[in-house]
Amino acid sequence: MILQQLSEAYGPSGDEGPVRELIAEEVRPHVEVLKVDSMGNLIAAKGLASSRPPVMVCAHMDEVALMVSWIEENGLLRFKKVGGIDDRILLSRAVKVGRKGVHGVIGAKPIHLQRPAERKSVVQSTDMFIDIGATDRSEAEKVVEPGDYALFDTRFEVTGDGMLKGKALDDRVGCAILCEVLKGDYSFPLYAVFTVQEELGLRGATVAAYSISPALGLVLEGTTCADIPGTEEPRWATRLGGGPALSVMDRASIANKDMLRRLREVAEREKIPYQFRRTTASGNDAGPVSLTREGVPTATVSVPCRYIHSAASMASRSDFENTVNLVSAFLADLSQRGY
Repeated sequence: MILQQLSEAYGPSGDEGPVRELIAEEVRPHVEVLKVDSMGNLIAAKGLASSRPPVMVCAHMDEVALMVSWIEENGLLRFKKVGGIDDRILLSRAVKVGRKGVHGVIGAKPIHLQRPAERKSVVQSTDMFIDIGATDRSEAEKVVEPGDYALFDTRFEVTGDGMLKGKALDDRVGCAILCEVLKGDYSFPLYAVFTVQEELGLRGATVAAYSISPALGLVLEGTTCADIPGTEEPRWATRLGGGPALSVMDRASIANKDMLRRLREVAEREKIPYQFRRTTASGNDAGPVSLTREGVPTATVSVPCRYIHSAASMASRSDFENTVNLVSAFLADLSQRGY
């Protein structure tokens, strides 16, 4: 399963190479052009003989991570966060540092030694460190250096009743869906863009969309799902098992109404379950794509994922498969009826 390989792969923002190589091998037999731009975006294209305007579908390759910023005299590693990570989920997490995958664990002052006031507040990431078992700085420097990334050490698993567990489902689910979509044939130039540095400010999509100048843009994401105890239903954002989620608005963009309507029509015609994303927090690559040149009609289709930006997320296999079905059917509809 390509999603398992992508989930377990190394690919923090700014160093997405191993993920890019995996995707390139997967999609090469199905495309006419495969190239990497100056930012590191992987651009796969097909249907280039058509004179119709191009359609761009994108998903981001990068994942949130930590970066080594300093090595203490005793060999412990200080770090900075790369992307949005809640400090509360960091302590005691197993990580792998650098492309060599040096094993480590995130630590801090133990609760037994904390002052009463310290126990009442969340330990900040600035007070944490990564312990790789080195006895001093010299030993640590043999295997790591400042600038190395640390990723959560999480194995992908299929669990429960068709549930998928793994790291970086935001947005390796989107990448896996885009790999599947590229197996289809369409009557227009399709540019599938696997973008970089989304978690650091939607950077890769900004460059790629300007280069391609598409007539339409579709963004594939792994989005927030909070259908859990303690969260009122209006704030769930999405529901696991409810089908692909259509975004109406977020902090980076407002979806094109005609595209939203057409996505709904296709879903209902093909009897594909779908839902609306109920919150407007955060943003994704739809923001820069929609603002490209004179403006591009853009929409987002997402797979609900619990616990994104953490060591392990949960998604529904049926949501993943239904998102593949919806995006494929939507592109087929564009082929037949125009846009």
